Amino acid sequence: MFEELMESAAQKDRFRVAANKLLNQCFLLRKREDTKKEYVFVRQNRELFFPFFDLLGYDLKINEDQGVIGIVNQFGTGRLPLGKYESVFLLILRILYVEKRRELGTFSEEVTVLMEEIREKYAMLKIKAKPMLDKGTERHMISLFRKYNLIQNLDSDVSQPDARIVIYPSIIMAVDVEDINAYYAMTEQKLREYAGGSTDGESEEDFDAGKNKR
Repeated sequence: MFEELMESAAQKDRFRVAANKLLNQCFLLRKREDTKKEYVFVRQNRELFFPFFDLLGYDLKINEDQGVIGIVNQFGTGRLPLGKYESVFLLILRILYVEKRRELGTFSEEVTVLMEEIREKYAMLKIKAKPMLDKGTERHMISLFRKYNLIQNLDSDVSQPDARIVIYPSIIMAVDVEDINAYYAMTEQKLREYAGGSTDGESEEDFDAGKNKR
């Protein structure tokens, strides 16, 4: 299946770059400049990438409507473990993404929110152990989820309430649910559990994407 690919050094290099980006970053996005070429290459050569990732134990997911390509581990292993507050932050991003698209009636693949909106969502949870996220924790979470192509901060100082955060459609694959109402119910239950939890943040949730643990 790789005969044509092996005949071209340039094609082999493009394959290698795209495969490694997926393994290291989980998602390729059509609208991001640093993944757009790889997104197109994988989409156009899916017949090569499907068996390749299958051999590695991953399912390759291609959503052309949303402009996202991602990988998911077939065995439920190799996922990125998230701490309690990282999980809360990810759930908030997922909720804001859906709410913004509904509110704006937009067909855009991504939405933009303000840090203030994220903080308001978090404050509504009334988590006794940690009623507010400190600035260092916020910066860590923005950096973490930016690394996996889930979000992008448009402003360097994310401590400001009007700092803009782009949420990419890859958040849909990262927190994959078929029924958004069921998702809200699940989220509320999880957040109630977190609200009554301890302060150590050691309980872990799995980031539902095919990321290898490092």
